[in-house]
Amino acid sequence: MGKKKREPSEGDEVSWQSHGSTAKGKVEKKVTKRQQEAGRTVAASPEEPQYVVRSEKSGRKAVHKPSALRKERK
Repeated sequence: MGKKKREPSEGDEVSWQSHGSTAKGKVEKKVTKRQQEAGRTVAASPEEPQYVVRSEKSGRKAVHKPSALRKERK
């Protein structure tokens, strides 16, 4: 049985790649259905969730798959 990678939780501090550099921010919520978020349609599902994150640098929201997010150590 394979290990399931731990998915981020609301409030987690995470980083992701953005335009050739690393962005940091916090997870605001988990999206598990098709809906509008951060100015676009997110094609998420319970099997393939996506996460709304807020950039600490710009304050803007973005949506990412869990594979694009790396949890930051405190």
